[in-house]
Amino acid sequence: MPAPICDDYRMAIPSGVLADIDAVLDRVEQDLTAAYPGDGAETQPVHTVYISAADATTETPARWSAAAVALLDQHAELLAELGDGDALRLARQRLVTDPIADLRLDFEDGYGQRGDDAEDTDAARAGRTLNALGLGACGVRVKSLTTAQWRRAMRTLELVLDGAGGVPHGFVFTVPKLRAAGQVSAAVRLCEALEAAHGLAAGSLRFELQIESPQAVIGPDGAATLARAIHLSDRRCTGLHYGTYDYSAACGIAPQHQALDHPVADHAKAVMLAAAAQTGVRVVDGSTHVVPEGTESQVAQAIQRHYRLVTRSLQRGYYQGWDMHPGHLVTRWLATFTFFRAALVVAAPRLQAYLARRGGRIVDEPATAEALAVVVLRGLDCGAFTADEVVDAAPDATLSVLRALQRREPS
Repeated sequence: MPAPICDDYRMAIPSGVLADIDAVLDRVEQDLTAAYPGDGAETQPVHTVYISAADATTETPARWSAAAVALLDQHAELLAELGDGDALRLARQRLVTDPIADLRLDFEDGYGQRGDDAEDTDAARAGRTLNALGLGACGVRVKSLTTAQWRRAMRTLELVLDGAGGVPHGFVFTVPKLRAAGQVSAAVRLCEALEAAHGLAAGSLRFELQIESPQAVIGPDGAATLARAIHLSDRRCTGLHYGTYDYSAACGIAPQHQALDHPVADHAKAVMLAAAAQTGVRVVDGSTHVVPEGTESQVAQAIQRHYRLVTRSLQRGYYQGWDMHPGHLVTRWLATFTFFRAALVVAAPRLQAYLARRGGRIVDEPATAEALAVVVLRGLDCGAFTADEVVDAAPDATLSVLRALQRREPS
């Protein structure tokens, strides 16, 4: 029961009415807690690398690493102008040791129509490849869940799992071209059927939804289709991925203007961010088809462009994006490390002031302290700085304290 306002206070409203209001608000809070459990502490990869399943092998990370390091070394002077020196050093180290944080083998647009026998062979090999690589996050993009393609999508997914000998660690599959929330119900049913047929643990199969259609953002009733889709996913949906070119084309944008920073992209991703907030579902930015190849001038322009786009996404709260070329890894890691190292400079004194309960030029509220803690934890998770560097800048901001701030109850 709620505490009395004061000892001698007497309400004119009948106690039965108050009890009814209590019951209504209790149900509302239970529903909100179930629908919006919070974002959790699971590490989000900074990117997803997409590569055709026909081309991927266990050597893919090493090949991408070598190509990325070569590009970094060749254009170190330009890259040093974009990011700070420490971030550039960390980026090169990451490219050498662990360049790909999340790998998605593509059986959809990047794979094409190769015939059932070829796709069967590639699907089984993809499962073996993902299992052998042992990445922290991985998966496949299957064909869309439409009446024409869903059986092919199911067969591919089944063969991938057979090839892997189960569900690889961190595995998800991407459902492309979402247009209606009912497709998510079909994806859930597909997961349940595969788990039952192959003796997999219940709930072990999870998926991402790719937002490539305006109908996924605004449905015929004016509601956000993707918001309903999240809550129909039985907690199996882990992310919303923006599809740059399909979405732009569907909105009628001319090809030369299709880009991550076009207004239609900003609108779609803003709706995605609002729909996914506090659900535990991640919002992932899309790709750019501009790659660092060609003349020296073209390579330099592509490097600058991708660095700018990654930084822009980070500033807008999209902490993960697609990379389609080894050269994208260079600017992805450099922009990410530079962003979070700069964020620590701002966040550390504010966190320390909040934890010490001091005043100052900026007096932060609990929600802001949570956001400060989360951005520092993201920087720690991706390797932009160490826990010792955080404590040096904010002595009271230990890892346990940051985690406690992160777990603040949604309001």
